[in-house]
Amino acid sequence: MATYNSIGVTYAHTRRPDPRIAVRIQQALGDAATVINVGAGTGSYEPSQTVLAVEPSSVMIAQRPVGSAPALEASAESIPLADDSADAAMALLTVHHWSDLEAGIGELLRIARQRIVILTFEPDINHRFWLLEEYLPEAAAFEDTRAVAVERLVTLLGGARVETVPIPHDCTDGFLAAYWRRPEAYLDPDVRAGISLLAQTGEEILQPGLARLSDDLSSGRWQQRHADLLERETLDVGYRLLVADL
Repeated sequence: MATYNSIGVTYAHTRRPDPRIAVRIQQALGDAATVINVGAGTGSYEPSQTVLAVEPSSVMIAQRPVGSAPALEASAESIPLADDSADAAMALLTVHHWSDLEAGIGELLRIARQRIVILTFEPDINHRFWLLEEYLPEAAAFEDTRAVAVERLVTLLGGARVETVPIPHDCTDGFLAAYWRRPEAYLDPDVRAGISLLAQTGEEILQPGLARLSDDLSSGRWQQRHADLLERETLDVGYRLLVADL
C-alpha cells in the first residue's frame, strides 16, 4: 500500500488501457457474468461486469473514474469477502507486488467460482528487454527480487492456459515495455513515474543509464542497433495471460 500511495499518483494519466489488450482480457474472462478485480489500481481494463475492485492504496482508488465499480480498500492476501463471491477474479500486472504470493493466489481461488484471469510477465523474457539489458541492469536486478515465474503461478493455480500478449508499438498503457519502439519516452520523468519498477529503483540509480540512452538516441546508435524493431508492429516482451478454469 505504501508503495502505491507514493508512486501511483500519475497512473490515471500514464496508464491508460490499451483497447487491444482490453479485448484479450475480455476474451479470457469469457462468459463470466460477475468479476472481482484484485489489485485493481485505477481500474484499467475493468469490464462492465465488474462488481467490486479490491485495492490497498487509497491514492489509486481516488483516481478511479466516476461510475467505476465500488472499491474495497484491502490487500490481495486477505480479501474480506465470502467464498465464491463472483464468477471470475482477475489480477492484472499486480502479482509481483504482493507480499505473500501463495496467500494472494489462495484468495483468488477462494472468491472465484468459475475462472481466474491473471495478466503478468515472464521474467526471463521481460528482463531481456533492451531497456533493462543495455541501459538499466540495476532495475532488472531489483525486479529479480520480486518477479514471479509464470510456471510458479500455473502451479499455484492448479493449472492454467498461458497466452502470449504481444505489445503493439503504439500501446497506450505505459507499463515497462510499452514504449519498446518509442525509446525517447523513457527519458520523460512522468513516463518513468508511471512504471513501478523505474519509480522504485530511484532516479539516482537510473540516471547514468538514461544518460547513455539519451546519447545513443542523439547519435543514432540506438536506431542502428535496433533497426529491426522499427519495422515491427508488435513485440513479445514477455507479457502473458493466465486463464484458470475452476
